[in-house]
Amino acid sequence: MGIGAAMAGLRPVIEGMNMGFLLLAFNQISNNCGMLHYTSGGQFTIPVVIRGPGGVGRQLGAEHSQRLESYFQSIPGLQMVACSTPYNAKGLMKGAIRSENPVVLFEHVLLYNLKERIPDEDYVLCLEEAEMVRPGEHVTILTYSRMRYHVMQAAKTLINKMGYDPEVIDIRSLKPFDLYTIGNSIKKTHRVLIVEECMRSGGIGASLRSAIIDNFWDYLDAPIMCLSSQDVPTPYAGILEDWTVVQPTQIIAAVEQLCN
Repeated sequence: MGIGAAMAGLRPVIEGMNMGFLLLAFNQISNNCGMLHYTSGGQFTIPVVIRGPGGVGRQLGAEHSQRLESYFQSIPGLQMVACSTPYNAKGLMKGAIRSENPVVLFEHVLLYNLKERIPDEDYVLCLEEAEMVRPGEHVTILTYSRMRYHVMQAAKTLINKMGYDPEVIDIRSLKPFDLYTIGNSIKKTHRVLIVEECMRSGGIGASLRSAIIDNFWDYLDAPIMCLSSQDVPTPYAGILEDWTVVQPTQIIAAVEQLCN
């Protein structure tokens, strides 16, 4: 219905009650949403926004803890963005609605209760731009969505107790990557740590690491490190659930290893 509405000239916003349910619509998202502009010879544009809560929640079990970024990143014609703050959520949503491309907006279920003052005036965020969260000198930490908060929690310890000065970038755009912002940071710090909630096999981190190696290899003084979720179904038990996801202590240890 949403794709048909877009073909008729509307700009529908499709909400998945849980992102895991979008697996039932994968054929339509891939073959129609992503490819129809190409397969129709440019006759149709599909300005559809697909959004909804996903990620590892608090004891929602395996089926409701899906991270579908890795599923959707291989679909040609599909853009992907992830919001981590109320300001980003509004700005990226408005940008996605205005886009002529189909856009998947990933919202994390544990960030829905965040509150933040946002401007009264209208604003729209560019879908292809990363956000510099914290400038630094020693290491570039690339992250997105909920992991932004785990990174910033780790950064407090790294700065105040260990003397490290990490640069933190919320990549926001999962496809395509903002290689301009990322590259400028790497040219300064020469070290990269990627932190994601996506699973390690075939995740966003793997694609991002590949892009960095292809474009900025000569600027690296150490191998790129990537912290990802375990390649296991998400357990229901809270303690086990936490074990499958990257924690601030792991980020601290990774930065220490990179910088030494």
